This record gives sequence, C-alpha cells and structure tokens, in this order.
Amino acid sequence: MAEAPGAPEECPGTGSAQAGRAAACQGCPNQRLCAAGAAGPDPAEAAELRARLRAVRHTVLVLSGKGGVGKSTFSALLAHGLAADETKQVALLDIDICGPSIPKMMGLEGEQVHQSGSGWSPVYVEENLGVMSVGFLLSSPDDAVIWRGPKKNGLIKQFLRDVDWGEVDYLIVDTPPGTSDEHLSIVQYLSATHIDGAVIVTTPQEVSLQDVRKEINFCRKVKLPIIGVVENMSGFVCPKCKNESQIFPPTTGGAEKMCQNLNVSLLGKVPLDPQIGKSCDKGQSFLAEAPESPATLSYRNIIQRIQEYCEQHHFQEEKIM
Repeated sequence: MAEAPGAPEECPGTGSAQAGRAAACQGCPNQRLCAAGAAGPDPAEAAELRARLRAVRHTVLVLSGKGGVGKSTFSALLAHGLAADETKQVALLDIDICGPSIPKMMGLEGEQVHQSGSGWSPVYVEENLGVMSVGFLLSSPDDAVIWRGPKKNGLIKQFLRDVDWGEVDYLIVDTPPGTSDEHLSIVQYLSATHIDGAVIVTTPQEVSLQDVRKEINFCRKVKLPIIGVVENMSGFVCPKCKNESQIFPPTTGGAEKMCQNLNVSLLGKVPLDPQIGKSCDKGQSFLAEAPESPATLSYRNIIQRIQEYCEQHHFQEEKIM
C-alpha cells in the first residue's frame, strides 16, 4: 500500500529550505505555515523580537503531545519554584489560546492586561513573577476562543513582541497539547532570539507516551533542544495505609523506559497528591502549601535540574560567542 503524502517521518523539518515545499508536505495541514516561515521571521520582525526579548536570560518551553497530563500545572509550579528565589525575575507566558488555565492556577482570574507606552504589562503574582495569558483578554472565563490558526499565531507574536517583559531570568512558556500551529509559531518566533530547551510532560501509561514520542520527534525536527522528560502522576501513596497504587500503570515501562529508548533525560517522577489539584483550584502554590509532600520534594529536584541545565546552556553559548 502506498504511503500517504505528508507522512511525518518524511517531514523535512521547519528549519529546512524545503519546509512546506517538499513532496512529503503535500496534504499536511501545516504546509502553508511552514512554507511561509521556512526561513524564520523576516529580518524586521526578527529585529523587533530580539529588541523586546534581549533582556530574557533563559527561555523554557513546557510541552506534551497529550492533553490532561498536568502540563499547565507543571508550568505554574515551575514558575513558582523559580520565583521562590527573590533575586530571580520570572515570567510565565500561556500560549494555550483555546484552554488558558494559567490565570486560574496562579490566582489571577478576573485580572486584566494594562497597556502603557512600553507595551502590555504582565499581570503580577509577586513582584518577581509576571504572567501573560489570553485569559486576561476575555470578558468571562467561560468565553470560547473560536479562532483559526493565523489569528492564534498573530496573538502569540503579539505576546512576544508587545509585552513589556523587562529583565527576566526565566521565561516559562506553557503550550497546548500537540505539535501544530502554536508550537511551530513559538519556535519560529523565538528562533530570532534563543530557547534553552523544552521540558516534556507525560504520565506513565502507553496512551500518553505514544503522543509524547511524537512531541520528542517534533522537537528534533525543529531543532529544539530537549531539557528532559517529567513523568507526572507517577504512583499514589495512600496517606493512611501507606500502600502505593499505580493509578496510571506503566504497562510499557513508563517514561523511564521511553527515555532510555530515545536517549532523552528523565528529569524526575512526580507522584500523585490530591492537594495539587486543590491548590491549583484555589490559585495557590502547592510547593508553599505542602512543603513536605513527596511531590514537592520531587518538584524541587526537577526544578534544580532545569536550572542547572539552563546555566550550563548559557555558559556554552557565551563560550561560542
């Protein structure tokens, strides 16, 4: 049987001169976007983005091919964990245009974006933790964002170009599930500056890992460095009897086996804790509310590894320059 046009394994990659133009691109829903952006942003656009983001030291994307694995929760807690160091300035950008949950998780529901001469101002949780999301632009949290790709891509560009981020040590970008418009756009626009890498979130079961493998393949196609994988919801220890249950059984070896097979770092495993969901609903930091939880200890170890990676990446870039 002949292979369908546009098979992912034949994709030339968005950075290729053949992006959107190769035979394998025929029939791909992203063909037009890739063809238009194969060489990255145009020079004037790239200069604008560089000027706006020149004071951003580290940029980390949080990805997952699968929805519902706790990616936004991880992004929110990563931002809280980094901002616990008051000497660090942290920004959290939510580009999940159709499902912006970051305002709720950060306790910022009902807040609005203000504009000044220097651009849109982020909404601040703390003095050193700013947030931007389409959720701040909606009249109600229940409003549906019914947009086609070009309008979503335009808003992502606006978030990067028009938000007055100021001097930022860490810009965390929370993305929607998948490997489509928003992901291509953020990588394309940030190619004008730099990205330290991506953290990929999964749960242990094969139905999640299947989509996460696609995300890893996406990162490699667009030459996005992978900082590592986080296995979320990794087991549950009953607080009364102390027995451990596998709510999402790792039938194919979980993230650990997948990382070994694909030569990717496993940053850590975060166990289930019902308090995480409660804290997110209240807009509070789980790390502060449950400092002794095994999940908090796991998060802190993962955050430390991400920081170490970013510092090493920055050091290597300085050596090259």
